[in-house]
Amino acid sequence: MQIHVVKRNDSIYSIARTYGSSVADIVEANEIPNPNNLVIGQTLVIPIIGSFYWVQSGDSLWSISQKFGVSYQELAKVNKLSVTQPLSIGFRMYIPAQKKRSAEFNGYVEPRGTSVPVALENSAREAAPYLTYLAPFSFQVLRDGSLKEPLLNNFPAIAKANNNVLMMVLTNQENDQFSDELGRIILNDMAIQDKFLNNVVATAKKYNFRDIHFDFEFLRPADREAYNRFLRKARDRFKKEGWLISTALAPKTSATQKGKWYEAHDYKAHGEIVDFVVIMTYEWGYSGGPAMPVSPIGPVRDVLKYAITEIPPGKILMGQNLYGYDWTLPFVQGSQAKAVSPQQAILLAAKYNVAIQYDEKAQAPFFKYVDEKGKQHEVWFEDARSIQAKFNLIKELKIRGMSYWKLGLSFPQNWLLIVENFNVVKRPS
Repeated sequence: MQIHVVKRNDSIYSIARTYGSSVADIVEANEIPNPNNLVIGQTLVIPIIGSFYWVQSGDSLWSISQKFGVSYQELAKVNKLSVTQPLSIGFRMYIPAQKKRSAEFNGYVEPRGTSVPVALENSAREAAPYLTYLAPFSFQVLRDGSLKEPLLNNFPAIAKANNNVLMMVLTNQENDQFSDELGRIILNDMAIQDKFLNNVVATAKKYNFRDIHFDFEFLRPADREAYNRFLRKARDRFKKEGWLISTALAPKTSATQKGKWYEAHDYKAHGEIVDFVVIMTYEWGYSGGPAMPVSPIGPVRDVLKYAITEIPPGKILMGQNLYGYDWTLPFVQGSQAKAVSPQQAILLAAKYNVAIQYDEKAQAPFFKYVDEKGKQHEVWFEDARSIQAKFNLIKELKIRGMSYWKLGLSFPQNWLLIVENFNVVKRPS
């Protein structure tokens, strides 16, 4: 597949001709929301086998081979070139499809309110073929060890139909906020803890959950070892049932990182105890903060490079946002940015006739616009380039795969690029 960045005077017709594809195939693959009004800087994934590269100043067969992970001899052969032949700037070189490695993918889905919207269920159904795990969010533990269930609707059936492992997500949330006091009770009161684990086992059997996933956040630093002991106890209990156990971890860059979100999450211990972890490598740019990339590649890399010193790479899923934010400027503390999907971001750029820019350092797209009331806005989101940069990082660090927060936000290019880069691991029951 080819990632094409729209340039001035590009049309969907000229792009199709450039790559020997068709308008219909490109529109369908990308679910393009603005085919007759493309935005400069918008990315399109072209559904072709392999890709093309236009030679630039300073390029050689060797440098291009290193860039794409293909031998220079193979590049020369498929492009009918001599290995010693100088390359002409602008020459269109065909890059054959690369060998894919296996990887695992998880998708959280968060039904809220009193019913599951049809669109949310359809989003899970569309994503499920590309997922290893499907994770309804969340079962909330109560202070007496019982469980408050999320709306499950057809999610178990969707998981079964697509050979997804149904993930039982357990949180220490009260009133949709993480509670350190609730965590303290569950981790230290053995009678309540045993009741909690009994309820987890009974519920997992009822719905056929096959991975038990603890997303315990904002725990007291004093409960670090209590959490480790609890996970060992849970692991031993769940292994008897043949289930996996996993945890969600805050994005740390050192074992001694301070802060309530970090200190009770012991990377080394989790790496020894559980089958895999989801590291929440997103929300640098968040709804209540100033405008910036949600998951800039530099900080994500820093977290994962530390993580693989404490946790086997094959046990790590990189957290990835499926959304961006639209901030009103100037940023005012206490204000809230609006979440937008990649498709919604493209429509905003088209509506206000502004070009999409790309921050090479952060590996993230953004744009600014002025609304009808004269208010300035700044939007950061995800596109094919930014997600490909994360897939390249997965391959570079040899980690297990990726976990998405959260389904329900349209990003069709992501699923196209999963198939281009990886063989998705499936775990039939």
